[in-house]
Amino acid sequence: MKVYKQYKGLVTKKFNEFYLVALYKHETSELNKKFLCKIKKSVNFRNQFVYVGDEVIVYQIDSQSKRATIESLVKRNNLLERPSVANISNIYVICSVEEPKLNLSQVNKFLISAEHLGVEVSLVLTKCDLITEQKRRLLIDKFKKWGYQAITLNFNNPENLKNLLIDLKEKKCSIFMGPSGVGKTTLLNMIIPGLDNTTAPVSSKIKRGKNTTRNVELFSLSSKSYIVDTPGFNMRSLEIDIRELPNLYPEIYKQVVNDGINCKFRNCLHINDQGCKLNKNFERYTFYKEMIESSKSHYCLIQGD
Repeated sequence: MKVYKQYKGLVTKKFNEFYLVALYKHETSELNKKFLCKIKKSVNFRNQFVYVGDEVIVYQIDSQSKRATIESLVKRNNLLERPSVANISNIYVICSVEEPKLNLSQVNKFLISAEHLGVEVSLVLTKCDLITEQKRRLLIDKFKKWGYQAITLNFNNPENLKNLLIDLKEKKCSIFMGPSGVGKTTLLNMIIPGLDNTTAPVSSKIKRGKNTTRNVELFSLSSKSYIVDTPGFNMRSLEIDIRELPNLYPEIYKQVVNDGINCKFRNCLHINDQGCKLNKNFERYTFYKEMIESSKSHYCLIQGD
């Protein structure tokens, strides 16, 4: 029986029944050559599909034709459904301060949606050249109280991207999330040389842009960090059990875990619960209370595209 050497790789692109897989260099996490792969016909992944971001084991490698076969799927850490991307480590919520105008309720929903996925969440504010320096600083202070160190960007000044790029290169696999028209595609074009995705202007009628990206693909930012070029999150409902909500607000989580407050009951929702010791004097408590009171069992969040 012929024995084939096996290699571990990362799926960077998927199209039809083919997968572009970048192989890891021997005993390191750095990527090397990419191969066009198909899944071994006899393999059954227990009704699981292979997605961009998945780690796989490949064999039957033909270095001349750059072809190989996927033999097995490595256990993944997480999976986004729309877009379908596996093993995300960081989500950057992208929002513009103007055109379209910043909507705090919408920002809150995106942050909660991102936190619910169980990865590290960052906030990026774009188009800051359209507001005064004083307002920019006020927004930074506001979101710091929310629990986020906001990164502010001016697309007309590429120097602003340096700190974001440094931050991205420290992460394993990042994805941008946010409403349409805030500059996600523009940002990706500036970060990934030669990407050249098309952008669409913000509609004067509905005050938001049109999503222009159609494929999902991983791009390398360094030997160990990647970013997802993606159509974004489609408009869909996300059901969150209200018992999880306190853990999705840094303002609450910090008091409970870091400061060690002890409410009378372990499952306290911090509304009108007997023996609640939460300090409710924070800005997002209104959003939190509305989410809790909207449903007895769950709350539906709407994700933007």
